[in-house]
Amino acid sequence: MKKDIHPQTYRPVVFKDMSNEQYFICRSTTATRETIKLEDGKEYPVVKLEISNSSHPFFTGKMKLMDTAGRVDKFMTRYKSHMDKKKK
Repeated sequence: MKKDIHPQTYRPVVFKDMSNEQYFICRSTTATRETIKLEDGKEYPVVKLEISNSSHPFFTGKMKLMDTAGRVDKFMTRYKSHMDKKKK
């Protein structure tokens, strides 16, 4: 095996699910600009996730449609003029 190919800067990072506000702490090397202060009084770097095991339908057993990226709104604004022409 090659030596010195793995990063040495592992640190505790908070991964926060934005759909249900749950979080978990894991050691990671990911670069983040935002931080969060938890109830233990420490400040951690935070990575925001759109979906995690606490909100994914496979793990929860509940089917829930979430439009976090605004895809429907983007579609409607993009094709609004086309829809207006079709109505006339």
